[in-house]
Parts: sequence; structure tokens; C-alpha cells
Amino acid sequence: MSLWDWALEAYSRIGVADACLALQDEHGQNTSYLLWAVWAEGPDAAALAEGRDLAMRWDETALKPLREVRRALKPALAGVGDRAREGLREDVKAAELRAERVLMDSLEAICGNQSGGQPALAALQAASSAWASRPGDEALARLAGALS
Repeated sequence: MSLWDWALEAYSRIGVADACLALQDEHGQNTSYLLWAVWAEGPDAAALAEGRDLAMRWDETALKPLREVRRALKPALAGVGDRAREGLREDVKAAELRAERVLMDSLEAICGNQSGGQPALAALQAASSAWASRPGDEALARLAGALS
């Protein structure tokens, strides 16, 4: 199963979305990168570093700017009709989702069908350690638990 298809299925599980958003918003993690690490069952250190560098560049180039615009469009804006604003917000949301898919497709290409054989928590710990900031194990365990 492709990373994208796996991530869509995983994200629909109870608790996964909340755990991912907490890791993203409270700990500065990239959830696509974390999910990739779990999907790949713990890529080796070189693949983690390559994936981290790619995800960090894509975060700054596409994901963070799109997320900021989407969030800024959520409240009403004087002089702009709600229907028009909400329609644009949906367009930006679709672009943000597309940017997530581009990143996941690119991450998948790094390790192909190789599997590191690690359980979810170990894969998340390794990936988050490679990231700029590392959340506590409790936040990672929450996501690992929701994924299993």
C-alpha cells in the first residue's frame, strides 16, 4: 500500500488526527514525516536525515504558508462575503492537502519498499529525534497508540 493510501486510512482512526495536530502545533513536528517513518517501520539514519531535510524545506516552502493562509481565512473578514471567503479557504485547504501528498510521495521515494522493521513508537522516536525539536515520549506514544 502506498504511503498516501496508508496515511489516509491511518488518519481516519480515532485519535490519530488529534495526536498529529498536537505534535504539529505544540511540538513543531511535521506529521507527514512522522507518518512516513511509521509506514516505513523506521527508515535507517541516512534515509531519516534525507527525509527530514526534504520535509523541512517543503514545510517552509509550501506547507506552513498554506496552513497560515487557511487559518487566517477561518474568521469573518469585514468587507469580504462569508461565502467567498469560505470558498477560498476550501481552495487553500485543497492546496494544502495536495502539498501534503507531494511531500508523502517524495518521502516514499526515499525508501521505496524497504522496511526497517521497527514498531511505531520506536520509528516515531527516531524520526522526531532527527527533527529540530523533539516532543516528549508521551506525545509520541499517543500517536503510536492511535495508529495501532
